[in-house]
Amino acid sequence: MLRAVLSGLVFMALPVAAEEAVEPQMNLDRLSEIVTALDPDAQRAATNFQLTIQDVPVLIITDPIADRMRAMVPIRSAAGMSEADVMRVMQANFDTALDARYAIANGRLWGVFIHPLSPLEKDQLISGLGQTVNLALTYGTLFTGGAMTFQGGDSANIQRQLIDDLLNKGEKI
Repeated sequence: MLRAVLSGLVFMALPVAAEEAVEPQMNLDRLSEIVTALDPDAQRAATNFQLTIQDVPVLIITDPIADRMRAMVPIRSAAGMSEADVMRVMQANFDTALDARYAIANGRLWGVFIHPLSPLEKDQLISGLGQTVNLALTYGTLFTGGAMTFQGGDSANIQRQLIDDLLNKGEKI
């Protein structure tokens, strides 16, 4: 019976999609190429890179053996951070920092983007660097990586409060 069913079918050749170009695996040379495209004055020292984006210094540290990379930007001393400051960056880590994160190390608040090195794609790297720089640029105001807000956190209400406060001040005019 199966043979009878199969013999009655008409097989059509369907167009096959062209193979998508496979992005080369990330390694130090590819990372260097991308970093230099973002900042022609970037410096490389063995497995580390220094560049500047929007006047913000960015340090990229890699460990090819462990297959890891970390991009980081200094934001401020952690010594003067109040409990409210720490709470706010933790809230942002949940909903607005996105792929970047606020972190404290060696007495300093940092914006960081951490990712396995070899599977990292060019656009992921560039987006992660942009989000990390945005964390530094928006610290003290919106606390955002800049791409979107994950719903369900506290940041949207806090940011809305600023708008409401301004609207209230404007009502008197």
